[in-house]
Amino acid sequence: MAEGKQYWLFKSEPESFSIADLEKAPKKTAFWDGVRNYQARNTLRDKVKLGDGVLFYHSNADPSAIVGTAEVVKAGYPDHTAWDKKDHHFDAKSDPKNPTWYMVDIKHIETFAAPITLPSLKKEKPLADMVLLQNSRLSIQPVSEKQWNYIQKLSKKSATRS
Repeated sequence: MAEGKQYWLFKSEPESFSIADLEKAPKKTAFWDGVRNYQARNTLRDKVKLGDGVLFYHSNADPSAIVGTAEVVKAGYPDHTAWDKKDHHFDAKSDPKNPTWYMVDIKHIETFAAPITLPSLKKEKPLADMVLLQNSRLSIQPVSEKQWNYIQKLSKKSATRS
């Protein structure tokens, strides 16, 4: 494991951008754009680093679930969609000379054989302190290494049950 590696949970509505979309992207890589919350922006800009692990979470889905993993392949840089008037993430107040919004690039690593649903995550005592389970609405959330490893084990168990 790389020293200083961190882990994150990135939320996306599957109708907007799903793990299948990431898997189909050229080189299975895409930029994670459109974050318009200052706390999540600060995390992307200041904390998410090259090589970090990402749990890909489908939010506002039926059911919401962790559906796979990705890796950060480019650290935070200005989100150019904020300046594109044709993009639905356009922000008239954002200035290319002093960017407001940031994004990262992620690469698909794995799509879980079976999603790990929010209700099933809530039943797992070792995950009780996970930010996701504290009713956090943030689209970018930290995940501890212990939680990451536990979820990896859960993904293998759910694969054998599906």
